[in-house]
Amino acid sequence: MAGGGWDAAHALLAAAAARRDDPVTTPPARPRVGVDLGTASCVLVVLDRDDDGEDRPVWVASAGSGALHDGVVVDFARAVATVRGLRERAQEALGVELPRAATAYPPCIPVADARACTYVCEAAGFDEVALVDEVSAAQRTLGVTDGVLVDVGGGSTGVGVFRGGELVRLDDRPGGGHHLDLVLAGALGIGLEDAERVKRERPAEALPILTPGLHRIAESVRAMLEPLEEPADATDLPLHLAGGALMLPLAGDVLATYLHRTVVTHPHALLITPLGIARSAP
Repeated sequence: MAGGGWDAAHALLAAAAARRDDPVTTPPARPRVGVDLGTASCVLVVLDRDDDGEDRPVWVASAGSGALHDGVVVDFARAVATVRGLRERAQEALGVELPRAATAYPPCIPVADARACTYVCEAAGFDEVALVDEVSAAQRTLGVTDGVLVDVGGGSTGVGVFRGGELVRLDDRPGGGHHLDLVLAGALGIGLEDAERVKRERPAEALPILTPGLHRIAESVRAMLEPLEEPADATDLPLHLAGGALMLPLAGDVLATYLHRTVVTHPHALLITPLGIARSAP
């Protein structure tokens, strides 16, 4: 179910999608870099700011990683190599040095694990690295005023409750797109990469198999949104989906039916958090 009043955010997402491995022709004057260290892949976004003060995507690229598990860096060397490669490609394509960046971590993981994301970027060549949680990063793209932002990544699902644009509650649970791929791979007797391809290219075949997994994600969301006193109570608020794990037609409808509440989907959901990370960069 699509929501109205999101023209600016959706235009930014569409512009970022158009920049995949297709850089602008002039070097950015004020580049800001976002590094999204995903479970399955790493996404690097470079923004520039135009004369009107609006953010403009100038480079978007991704690379398979597998260096994280449930949001935690488990293969430091591989993560560093992936980020370094993306940074070098961006610098060569744009003709500028990129000394600063921002990166993100799943909400509620231990501080040491969150800092590991910073250390990856520093080892990859960035001199200054800002750190933000993934839900707050997604909020920087969507600008939810009163609603629940659900960021379903590869390894975990983060939930943020916003009232008047302010974050009043934040939680995170294991479980995300990687677990859906495991279910699909097992059911069809194929590898994980093939399962991801089936999910994207043959959604009508994948959805019935994945519906129980979507229900498990929905149940995690329900548990994180147990009624509380105001302002943290979220029983009256719509859910906004971010992250690439649920970029599956009708996935939002499955969650809406299971949870009996309004669910809002957004185009190019995979880029919502990376764009917000870049907007958090120094």
